[in-house]
Amino acid sequence: MNLYKINELVKGTICRECSTPQEFTCAFASDLMSDVLRFHMEKTILITGLSTVQTLRTAEMSNIECIIFARDKKVTDEMIKLAVENNISLITTPLTLFEVSGRLYSSGIKPIF
Repeated sequence: MNLYKINELVKGTICRECSTPQEFTCAFASDLMSDVLRFHMEKTILITGLSTVQTLRTAEMSNIECIIFARDKKVTDEMIKLAVENNISLITTPLTLFEVSGRLYSSGIKPIF
């Protein structure tokens, strides 16, 4: 699923788009970054309510290419700069983690585990 379809499903706002078109097949929802670090993920979306620079650094280490920030979490300029450096797409949405996960799952995105 492409970034625009994902954004439409979660009623989001794209804060930063990768420079290369991407298709995502899996998602992982967590606010605990140590759980995210347990996996090296391809074509994966991270869904979280944790809006920090550490979230971007964790995504970089886990090879995550898209982060959806739930519950209207704000994305800072520093986070956008890090996303540009690591080619990570960023989306914010007013929906909860549960709602975002359900919408993506219902549309064919697979869970990591």
